Amino acid sequence: MHIVLDDTAMAATGRGNILVSRLIHRAHAEAGWYLYAPACAVVEADRARPGTAEHLAALPGITVLDLDLPAVLAMAQQDTWAAAHCQYAAQPTPDRPDGAIIATTSPDRWIGEPVRVLDLNP
Repeated sequence: MHIVLDDTAMAATGRGNILVSRLIHRAHAEAGWYLYAPACAVVEADRARPGTAEHLAALPGITVLDLDLPAVLAMAQQDTWAAAHCQYAAQPTPDRPDGAIIATTSPDRWIGEPVRVLDLNP
């Protein structure tokens, strides 16, 4: 299971969201569960909730995705860098032929986008 945390999901980690906590636990404890934090979304999450970046970086099981050239070229497709980097990270790759699911507490922001969404609202 490959899951990309968007900036809203990252900010929810510090607010005690039980669903995000479960994802983090699974990524740490269970084989085959992977959580990704795109760097641009980490920046937006930290702006919304200061301290989020340091918190996420300290958690085992979360992989922070760098902003590479293909991701930069995809940035013009979205309104925000965070959304663009998340959408880019969720696309299929050789390692993730089915792509990844975007975990979010704002699922409406992804309506009409070519991604699968996991609503983290309780």
